[in-house]
Amino acid sequence: MNRVVVTGLGAVTPLGNDAPSTWAGLAAGRNGVGPLTSFDARSFDVRIAGHVRDFAAPEGVPGRHLSRAASFVVAAAQEAVQDAGDGVMDGDAYRCGVALGGTVGRPELQEAVDMAYRLVRSRGADIPRQSPRDVLLRSQNVALSWVARLAGAAGPMISVSTACAGSAHAVGEAYRRIQEGDADVMLAGGFDALTTWMDVLGFSLLGALTTEHNNEPEAACRPFDATRTGFVLGEGAAVVVLEEREAALARGAEIKAELAGYGSTLNAYRITDSPPDGGGAITAMRDAIADAGLDPRDIDYIAAHGTGTPGNDASETAAIKALFGAYAHELSISSPKSMTGHLTSAAGGVNLIAAIGALREQLVPPTVNLRHPDPELDLDYTPNEARARRVRATLVNAFAFGGTNACLVLR
Repeated sequence: MNRVVVTGLGAVTPLGNDAPSTWAGLAAGRNGVGPLTSFDARSFDVRIAGHVRDFAAPEGVPGRHLSRAASFVVAAAQEAVQDAGDGVMDGDAYRCGVALGGTVGRPELQEAVDMAYRLVRSRGADIPRQSPRDVLLRSQNVALSWVARLAGAAGPMISVSTACAGSAHAVGEAYRRIQEGDADVMLAGGFDALTTWMDVLGFSLLGALTTEHNNEPEAACRPFDATRTGFVLGEGAAVVVLEEREAALARGAEIKAELAGYGSTLNAYRITDSPPDGGGAITAMRDAIADAGLDPRDIDYIAAHGTGTPGNDASETAAIKALFGAYAHELSISSPKSMTGHLTSAAGGVNLIAAIGALREQLVPPTVNLRHPDPELDLDYTPNEARARRVRATLVNAFAFGGTNACLVLR
């Protein structure tokens, strides 16, 4: 099996419009959650989000062909390729591919509602025609196509739609393609922007979003805290360049980390709730660690899914305890979502940036807003301030609605 390394990073997040500023924000415990500005939310119970700010669409791409979320991922991919250095895409184009966890939004449903509203207002006017541009904006695969075109990639193209585990699944599947010799280079990650009125309304009706901190947005996302009441929606994208290790060394690439393990399971429990005992997350973590040829005690830091909902945080903690046993209390754990909000399909990619940063700087980013310890959640969640420690290997967790789980190991 080929060894796989990360040589390029790219990101557009509420903490910054590139990977270095995103990592710097995570390490500093800076919060990117603020007022919801993508629509008039004054009548909504939720009026906050983790918004991308001051973003300029990437050059060379017709903006009319890209949704907001797709613009994020094209920019992140361009950054990742540039960060990977000269020559990364100079090989056989048919051995260079793209794998992305796409948006879990349903813009076609929102458009249908808007269309019905316009018809009612116009009292029976003809149904408005849809332009080709509208179709392109709704397609999950247009973003992948633009990333592939700009990078010169003509190999495997993998579009993943597994909600909040999407980017972690995409990175894992890209890793497999290189590991098994089907590709030499893969651009992998995810993107999302569920900050429309319909997404906020839908998640609110599910009871998943916190409604208690509209006047103090930075205090809203509180993973593992006893006062947590739900997550905060965010938006953005994260992309990494994966390469076969020997080829990366031969071209003199700077290796950020080795991607060494991948595990994926399905809980088959409930659509939204996580199993109280940890369920399939236990097996996904175990499989990823075993795939890396490691023992659970080789892991020093877990970039947790950590959404801030009562059930998810308890389930993830139970899963960690079930797998790691007494060693769970020696681990460092933190949730990047406490600072960015939940980037849904892009969330695993942000966790990947946190894990790589922890490895490179031997620094664990914090879980902010953790002020009230939950007696049922008694692990080290790195409260409020980053902490220096030895980090040999990291585990990235991504657990999604629908019960899909994806875990990655880096060293």
